[in-house]
Amino acid sequence: MKEFAGKFAVVTGGGTGMGRELARQLVAEGCNVAMCDISADAMAETKRLCELEKLPQGLRVTTHIADVSIEDQLRRFRDEITLEQGTDKIHLLFNNAGIGGGGSLFTNTREQWERTFNICWGGVYLGVRTFLPMLMKADEGHIINTSSVNGFWASVGMGVSHTAYSAAKFAVKGFTEALINDLRLNAPHIKCSVVMPGHIGTSIISNSRKIQSGIDSDQLSAEDIIASRQRLKGMGIDTTAMTDEDIQQIALDRARSFRDEAPTSAAAAAKIILDGVKAERWRILVGDDAQRLDQRVRQTPERAYDAEFYQSFAQEVGWRLG
Repeated sequence: MKEFAGKFAVVTGGGTGMGRELARQLVAEGCNVAMCDISADAMAETKRLCELEKLPQGLRVTTHIADVSIEDQLRRFRDEITLEQGTDKIHLLFNNAGIGGGGSLFTNTREQWERTFNICWGGVYLGVRTFLPMLMKADEGHIINTSSVNGFWASVGMGVSHTAYSAAKFAVKGFTEALINDLRLNAPHIKCSVVMPGHIGTSIISNSRKIQSGIDSDQLSAEDIIASRQRLKGMGIDTTAMTDEDIQQIALDRARSFRDEAPTSAAAAAKIILDGVKAERWRILVGDDAQRLDQRVRQTPERAYDAEFYQSFAQEVGWRLG
């Protein structure tokens, strides 16, 4: 698929971050976009940004409320596309939605763990299941599943558990690789790609906290504060003299720095992804840090979870692990 003009694209998690930038850049190339998210306000802002320049005649940008971990909501999203976009086919499916949290089997609740896993993995699986019939009806199609560097390296630092997100992203990577041959045998006009970003400047930390806690604000819940203390303890930081307000400020500063000080912006990441789709690359690493980490893990897989590996890589690429 060398160009997107006149095509129909579905983008999950289109309210913020890479999803917002994918929508903006697709629309800028003349592609019709249907996006879903759990936040109507966030999607409204994405749509406003898409429409800053006058859209070509007939181009459609539609927004739809859907939790990608719930199949009935994805089916409703699909049916709304048929009505609002006026099409029974799509060409591009970006399974982009994801959250963090639920890192530990020991210190997080089962509900938190499965919430992360069911969105990051279940959303991809259900997204493909739901929209495959519409892709089948197109003359060409492409499925783009967002994994992560945590899909081949299951950690964010020695002192922090990261099981739910990593397990989900490994599943996304394996599923997409298996799809390559499945599509060749049964739907050769559809391609697929797995996207593995490094540190991208998004609001995933704060958004994930809001989704996990159910509190639509930047204030940490009591459970969040406990989890933040545990995270800091795992990093070797003594929090006994810190107040809850101190812990909250540290968490908010971490979320801000993750978004604002990332080596790769969400806009740059979206361009890399779209360029990879045009080049029909099935494996799209996003960011110099992702490229370097991939090389390191391949070179010394047995050492990938040693302290020295964490420390030297973090220093090399400027990551603040943990």
